[in-house]
Amino acid sequence: MFQTSIELLRFHWMAYTIYALLIISVIAWFGYNLTRKEKAKSWVRIPFYGYIAFLVAGGVGHHIFTYNAIPWVAEDIMRHEIKADREYDITIERHKWQLPEEQMVANMGEKVRFNVKSKDLTYGFGLFRKDGSMVMQMQVVPNHDNDIVWTFHECGKFDLTSTEYAGPDQYDEHTGKDLMFVKDALIVHCNDKFASK
Repeated sequence: MFQTSIELLRFHWMAYTIYALLIISVIAWFGYNLTRKEKAKSWVRIPFYGYIAFLVAGGVGHHIFTYNAIPWVAEDIMRHEIKADREYDITIERHKWQLPEEQMVANMGEKVRFNVKSKDLTYGFGLFRKDGSMVMQMQVVPNHDNDIVWTFHECGKFDLTSTEYAGPDQYDEHTGKDLMFVKDALIVHCNDKFASK
């Protein structure tokens, strides 16, 4: 249903906005009844509690509905059965990336496995869109196999940086510049062959 995190977040934003307005209406109704001189009649309580039940069912239902709609959940659970179209082996040491190529390349719709190893500290492996929004990320623990399989449903150039704090050496002490930031580390080409996968 949702192919990118942006689509999922837009849906959640809309759903939670409507849900919050409905909850505010309950508070407003309750506040209005507190200010009235006469007590609310007992029959009014039936629709009130029905409305509360509707809100509870709607909130729980929303989470059940979106649980399996998150695009990367199935790939993460079943990744041992997934054959990647491409694999990239990446090493991190002393706050520096050792990339297999100057620019990694993939096609839209391909499944890409990133194997990332740290030789010293805990880092994060994060790919970002040009507007700064995150596409995906994983924690990279030293001396362990860290991998993630990702299907790219959008094309473009993506930047790479660490998403975990690994000490002040990630930043220039004078300018605060992120020294682990790699511009255009991954290029995803639009390709109709893979777009339907």
